Amino acid sequence: MPISLRASGVLVTALATLLATSMSGCTVEHGTAATTSPTATGKTGQTPDAKPRPPKQDGSPGDILVAGRPITGSERSGIARAPFKRTYTEGELYAAVTGYWSLPFGSTQLESLLADDIKAGKDVVTTIDPAVQRAAYDGLRGQRGAAIVLDAQTGDILGQVSTPSYDPGTFSGNSMADQRAWVQLKDDDDKPLSNRALRHVDNPGSAIHVLVAAAALEKGLLPSVDAPTRSPAVYAAPDSTTQFSGDPAHCTDATLRAALRYACANVFARIASDLGADALASTAQTFGFNNDMMDTPVRAFDSTWPRKPENPTQLALMANGLFEVKSTPVQMAMVMALLVNGGSRVHPNLVTGSKTAMPAQRVVAQRTADQLRSALGDSFGTWVPSASAAWALSATRTSTGRPVAIAVYISSSADSTSEASQVAERISAATRK
Repeated sequence: MPISLRASGVLVTALATLLATSMSGCTVEHGTAATTSPTATGKTGQTPDAKPRPPKQDGSPGDILVAGRPITGSERSGIARAPFKRTYTEGELYAAVTGYWSLPFGSTQLESLLADDIKAGKDVVTTIDPAVQRAAYDGLRGQRGAAIVLDAQTGDILGQVSTPSYDPGTFSGNSMADQRAWVQLKDDDDKPLSNRALRHVDNPGSAIHVLVAAAALEKGLLPSVDAPTRSPAVYAAPDSTTQFSGDPAHCTDATLRAALRYACANVFARIASDLGADALASTAQTFGFNNDMMDTPVRAFDSTWPRKPENPTQLALMANGLFEVKSTPVQMAMVMALLVNGGSRVHPNLVTGSKTAMPAQRVVAQRTADQLRSALGDSFGTWVPSASAAWALSATRTSTGRPVAIAVYISSSADSTSEASQVAERISAATRK
């Protein structure tokens, strides 16, 4: 069975380019506009320099802020046990950030996790950049997909989008219209209530080659990205008839630089065989895989890298982002951020002053990260036909020079690599303004 992974090639982007209980804390995962909240605006590509307002004294809940402006609000519900109904400004744009708070259907994400502070009238200040969020959302309109944008030095989440989205304000009350809106969303085959940015996992395909390349450099298998590998154009895993192929003109004995550019499945299958399962699993863990406590503070699903494949064929498939190697969009953004940040891994964080925020942790050498960045360029994409998944990863800098990592995911039965790459370029442009 021949296996050949297809990549879109290197796409150059300039680097300079309730009636239960109000706010019950329900963790079910699956608008009406606020009366006084204008559309959030802020300084593009930077974590907003905003502080929460003093806690409200009238008993009303605090709000979730973007660039210093509330994207939530509240109004009297007329119900003694739950006196306030939540309202949302641009609910669909920010649903993957806020989650929802509904009188009859509970709450999720920030609305749930930070319910104690919100009920006490305190605001929640997010790290979201409104221009970056808008670029990601508009770019993904009409797609089943997600985008995550990270400050590569701090881990601050500048953009977090999941599409199709929903307006939390359409079911925040207790009317029959709210009931109908909830049922329609809950039963929608496109699963708009799911946060794909944090909680959808899929095969990353050749987008994971950079992790395997990092293992080859860090473990001493290869001295540099420009050293030739011992890789026939068609490589068969030991004791297997499964063949991994690459373009003979570019992938035979290719360097890592060429193998990354041309998605040479043969090269990475051979590297996996030479390194062994333990070396790859340990590298994957340093990149953030197999972490089931990834809190932003909203918990992301863990991205998985099997520690003990049963045979060499499975190991070779893993090295090509297949088999049971699965990743969330936020994890793939972390992979890109690690390279942009000189080999230090950041922890994604959505809320300023969050207890889940962590300092960057060096996991690969600066030289390794620099070589891989040089080999990859600033943007690349891949199509994973067996998973109907397209990925685009990109690196850029803000107008003030801060490094930014971008991951875009699109689920489609057709090759959507071009569309994913266009979304990444759109986001990149927004960060630089």
